[in-house]
Amino acid sequence: MSETELTSLQSELLTAIEAASDGAALEALRVEALGKKGKLTEMMKTLGKLDPDARKAMGAALNAAKDAVSVAIEAKQKVLAAAALSERLEKERIDVTLSPRPMGEGRIHPITQTTDEIVTIFAAMGFATAKGPDIDTDWNSFTALNMPANHPARQMQDSFYMPDVSDGLSSTEKRVLRPHTSSVQIRTMMGQKPPIRIIAPGRTFRCDYDMTHTPMFHQFEGLVIDEKTNMGHLKGCLLDFLRAFFGIDDLPLRFRPSYFPFTEPSAEVDIGCSRKGGELKLGNYGDWLEIGGCGMVNSNVLRNCGIDPDVYQGFAFGTGIERLAMLKYGIPDLRTFFEADMRWLKHYGFVPLDIPNPAMAG
Repeated sequence: MSETELTSLQSELLTAIEAASDGAALEALRVEALGKKGKLTEMMKTLGKLDPDARKAMGAALNAAKDAVSVAIEAKQKVLAAAALSERLEKERIDVTLSPRPMGEGRIHPITQTTDEIVTIFAAMGFATAKGPDIDTDWNSFTALNMPANHPARQMQDSFYMPDVSDGLSSTEKRVLRPHTSSVQIRTMMGQKPPIRIIAPGRTFRCDYDMTHTPMFHQFEGLVIDEKTNMGHLKGCLLDFLRAFFGIDDLPLRFRPSYFPFTEPSAEVDIGCSRKGGELKLGNYGDWLEIGGCGMVNSNVLRNCGIDPDVYQGFAFGTGIERLAMLKYGIPDLRTFFEADMRWLKHYGFVPLDIPNPAMAG
């Protein structure tokens, strides 16, 4: 075969390669040109019959033709692979976007709404919001709070202790699902110098379940530590908050002597109400309803956190967020907060742009 015939064959093969419609057709062309019995391969076998000069020239031309065909096949393979991928992607396309939510379907959960209201009111009173982990140490949850070893809250039937692990933890470092957000107060006092003025809202966990108790619920606690704060400031603070939260300007409040290991003196907080006709109504009606607990921070707690009780003092208070929501929004059963019933949420939830938030008042 002459070089002219080789040039013609090369052109013919390149045209066929360019026109190949799929991988099978391209592979057939590769075998036809470069296979063991391919046209270019067969031509290479005839080189031995040529004289040296002709063999040299024809060999170079054949190698160039083989290289050109190989490059063309490789390029076409990439084109066909890209086309096949595009076709597959088009056929297998999935619309992962969500359809628009119908207007008015979404609701803000009463716990979220109530927490936002609490934070808003206390922010206006100069309180920062502090947070801590749901799983904390025995020290932060009990020992630092002046709770003795035989305190009921430290028993397995009352609190959720994490399984013991062989990692060398001491008794005070054992982990527990926090039974109150008081552990956040401890973390704050150990990590921040007075003056301190915080509230600590968050999830808490206890072994209870009935109409007014669930294994997981929400609490918020407040803490003020400085050199002059006293019980008068505590009562005024709670009175301002509760009147703002419930929207009752003359809501009465009283303290009843009580006992908590982490405060001294301690008090139960009652607000005025009426129970006439079996209906609970808040206000100045002569009856009383317990709403939370409070007191001056025990000097032992201050010492445990590295704060000198001869210089600093302060108060702490706390209550359940669900309890406040139930009273304000007329929700009769605590368990329904966590049942994920959309009918319930539609009834008790809040439209995002129509929220009764004190920050929006006026």
